[in-house]
Amino acid sequence: MKNNSNEDIRRNWISQQLRDLTDGARLLDAGAGEQQYRKYCTHLEYVSQDFSQYKPEELKSGLQMEKWDYGKIDIVSDITSIPQPDASFDAILCTEVLEHVPDPVKALNELARLLKSGGKLIVTAPFCSMTHFAPYHFSTGFNRFFYEHHLGRLNFTIESISSNGNYFDYVGQELRRTDHIAINYAGQKPTWLEYQALKIVRKMTDRFAKAGKKSEELLTLGLHVTAVKK
Repeated sequence: MKNNSNEDIRRNWISQQLRDLTDGARLLDAGAGEQQYRKYCTHLEYVSQDFSQYKPEELKSGLQMEKWDYGKIDIVSDITSIPQPDASFDAILCTEVLEHVPDPVKALNELARLLKSGGKLIVTAPFCSMTHFAPYHFSTGFNRFFYEHHLGRLNFTIESISSNGNYFDYVGQELRRTDHIAINYAGQKPTWLEYQALKIVRKMTDRFAKAGKKSEELLTLGLHVTAVKK
């Protein structure tokens, strides 16, 4: 993954998409969470939305944040029922949200309703993910065919679908989690010899990842999507 983490690659991609939006455009950050992308939107009319119910201490299951602060959310609502008129926004950002929605298709329907004709939808979500933000984790991820089917149905033209990493990047990421997962879910750490073996295998997956022969068609960390409402 070019020495960048999954999160770094996604953040860089999203920040560039936001910078490219026209000055003064009205942007909805749907499922904004801690509003980490607000800082890239000083040239936009930024509106945050979230259901604002996640509490890290609520359920000690899966991967949880140590702490979480929504800040001041502009619109507190369910993402499938956002109290704004039709065609209210020039652009909509929805990043790492759909896997946390019980009905992601209904969420896309609502985002399509809110977007103006000619407006831009910017979406990221995992292709495959471990349980995180429980109990608000309902899908492990989405394939490109999910977006092609539903965005096509909703009268969008897809501009781009790009992969964040490939099969070997994904395997390498999970190998790097081994110590943490083993300690927390097996009650032990790899032996010295096993750790050396892990290092060798990680170097192998890094080499294969850089070779790049479309293994992202099988498995990737996530997909980055841009689409325009007709």
